[in-house]
Amino acid sequence: MSQVDPKTGIAAAQLPREMGLRDVLLFNLAAVLGPRWIAAAAHNGTSSISLWVIAVVGFFLPSTLVINELSSRFPVEGGLYVWSKEAFGDFHGFVAGWTYWIFTFFYFPGLLLASAAMGGYIMGAGGTALAQNRTFLLVGSFVLLAVAVLLNIIGLNVGKWLQNAGGVATYVPLLMLTGIAAVVWFKHGSVTHFTWANMKPVWNWDTVNFWSQIAFAFTGLELVSAMSQEVRDPQRTLPRAALGAGALIAAMYMIGTFAVLALVPEAQVDPKSGVFQAISLGSTAMGIGFFGVVAALLVSVGNAGGVGSTVAGVARVPFVVGIDRYLPEAFGKIHPRWKTPHISILVQAVISGAILLVSQINESTRGAYQFLVDAAIILYFIPFLYMYAAAIKLAGRADRRENAQAVLIPGGKPGVWIAAGLGFLVVLIGIFVSLVPPGDSTDKFGFEAKLVGGTVAAIALGLVLYRRGARAKSRESAAGGTAQ
Repeated sequence: MSQVDPKTGIAAAQLPREMGLRDVLLFNLAAVLGPRWIAAAAHNGTSSISLWVIAVVGFFLPSTLVINELSSRFPVEGGLYVWSKEAFGDFHGFVAGWTYWIFTFFYFPGLLLASAAMGGYIMGAGGTALAQNRTFLLVGSFVLLAVAVLLNIIGLNVGKWLQNAGGVATYVPLLMLTGIAAVVWFKHGSVTHFTWANMKPVWNWDTVNFWSQIAFAFTGLELVSAMSQEVRDPQRTLPRAALGAGALIAAMYMIGTFAVLALVPEAQVDPKSGVFQAISLGSTAMGIGFFGVVAALLVSVGNAGGVGSTVAGVARVPFVVGIDRYLPEAFGKIHPRWKTPHISILVQAVISGAILLVSQINESTRGAYQFLVDAAIILYFIPFLYMYAAAIKLAGRADRRENAQAVLIPGGKPGVWIAAGLGFLVVLIGIFVSLVPPGDSTDKFGFEAKLVGGTVAAIALGLVLYRRGARAKSRESAAGGTAQ
């Protein structure tokens, strides 16, 4: 008979443990590291360098400590949903799980548009034009989404290779960028003048919207925690992979921003595909133009891996919520052959595709992309507020002291308060600044109305579903009590 986890009700035998340390490390690289965030940072200018440092100290490090503790104390399927439910009960667990899931409806279209724009550089010199071509971006986005969904439905024994390839194929082009920039800088100098003064943070209403993107660029380490029952020895594997990936990611974001700005003036950097714009310019200047094509090929695989890792991780949350029956029971089913939450994955993909199309209405490609990014950040940061609060709430429980396998935040309860409190504050600020329209937005009122209306409607739908599920569970409990 299969052993059943008391928190999720999932039979352990149903979910094979396919992922080892290497798989989780590369999964984290694919899920977190994004060339588009380097491009966005370079477009924002030299002040982004100091923002990366602030984000590492004030957000990334505290988040890693909190995620390592919670994932090692509760190594079960569901991640953020389970942690929030454990700390605050079913309703708050649902709100955290719901917003964590629906953020992907807005996140995937933005990631797909950026991925397709980068993939345009496979065509070489015509890449810049393709990166702004709406038809090319939409077709490329749907192809990437279809590949990621198909491989993740088939299962992690196949899908994990997409994530593994994605982790490698994301990092290698950025190493290529760094090498090209170093050579061009040494031979011809940098097109951007770097000083301590111009690398300091700049506060103005034209750029404040970007601040939340810096923090958002460091999110994703918690994704694999939602798949804990599919990881071998999760209490050791998850923290080690998080720390290793974290060091590689933080270093590349800062070095990559320097590299792009050394090759392209900030005003000319495309915030979606600026990394490959820089590689293309640099490799052409060196007489090795094919490097740009190779990098674009690699990053297309890397972006598919990024989509795949997010599909794989986030789809486990509505799967577990479905088991708890706050979502329709179909969400809690796994595929009879491939043992994956296929309903969650398919619903996620269909709604994301619809929002991708709707986001194009009355918007330039850049405006549509920015709307998708801001909506995703707001919805994604809500469960992060729950995560930090859960770490504080659960710090006093006896299992924290008694669990020999737990990777605890150093410093006892004061350490938990500092790490979780700092992360909570950064995320709260990130939500507010995401509501500020970007400086180059042509219709600020329309942008704001669409952003606020879309996020409020998405949350309201979840609350309706929760009430439906809660009433159904209450009737079942009453019927059971009557029968006894």
